[in-house]
Amino acid sequence: MQKPPNFIQLLIFSLILIILLILVQVGVISIVMEKLGLSQQSIILILFCSLFGSLVNLPLFTVHSKGKGTAPLPAPKILFSSLQTYTGKIIIAINVGGALIPIFISFYLLNTYDIQVSHILVGIGVVTLVSYFFSRPVQGIGIGIPIFVAPFTAAIIAILLETDHVAPLAYIVGTLGILLGADILRLPSVRQMSTSVAAIGGAGTFDGIFLTGVFAVLLT
Repeated sequence: MQKPPNFIQLLIFSLILIILLILVQVGVISIVMEKLGLSQQSIILILFCSLFGSLVNLPLFTVHSKGKGTAPLPAPKILFSSLQTYTGKIIIAINVGGALIPIFISFYLLNTYDIQVSHILVGIGVVTLVSYFFSRPVQGIGIGIPIFVAPFTAAIIAILLETDHVAPLAYIVGTLGILLGADILRLPSVRQMSTSVAAIGGAGTFDGIFLTGVFAVLLT
């Protein structure tokens, strides 16, 4: 969970975009598409939407910093930046690119491939625990996690559990596991931070989620 992107995060975002373009040129993304069973046009559209969607946060509710209780937002609105005044209350939002789109893709893969429910649950559980264990609250930044932890864990679990649909399972357990472990379960830690907005799947863990979806598939 992270605050919306500042200048440094936007710079990182730009670098990731450049790297993505290079990957597309050398055909790495084509390998990911084939493993997930998606067309080239579809996966490129999804990846670009995920990147640009990472700049959009949809508010869910508010929490009191260093206090108890939650309160609903008076009126939903889209948050694009960190130009929110800190008043002791923290807006909990969900990021479009870092949370909603990966969730949508995961459910699409679940409906497309015949993967055992037990494998999905075990995989998500393991990645969730690993993501929670390695994630840490960083004052002024949010919840941080090493970007290669979740992809490697998801890939290993998928290889051990599945034989027919390894790549889809790796993507599903990797993205959902890191969202649960590094974001949802870390919500209590957000109360200790002086920030106006914290987004599930936001800029910090977005790097991990984005790379999880790509690298987990490549590693399988």
